Amino acid sequence: MASKGISLKSKGKATRGGGRGGEGSDKLKCLKEWGGWAMGKAKVITHYGFIPLVIIIGMNSEPKPQISQLLSPF
Repeated sequence: MASKGISLKSKGKATRGGGRGGEGSDKLKCLKEWGGWAMGKAKVITHYGFIPLVIIIGMNSEPKPQISQLLSPF
C-alpha cells in the first residue's frame, strides 16, 4: 500500500555554487519584491487614471469643448 502524504520531490530551487552571494542575493530579492510592488501600483494607477487624464487633457485643449461633448460618443 502506497503512502499518499509522502513526496520525494524537492521543493524550491536548488542553488549552485554553495553559499555564494548571501548578501547580494538578499539585495536582489529585495529589488525584485520592490519592482513587483511598484509594477502593481503602476497598473492600478494606470487603470483608474487613464480616462480622467483624457478628460483633463480634452478640457484644456482648443477649442474648449463642453464636458458633455467629451463624454458623448458622437
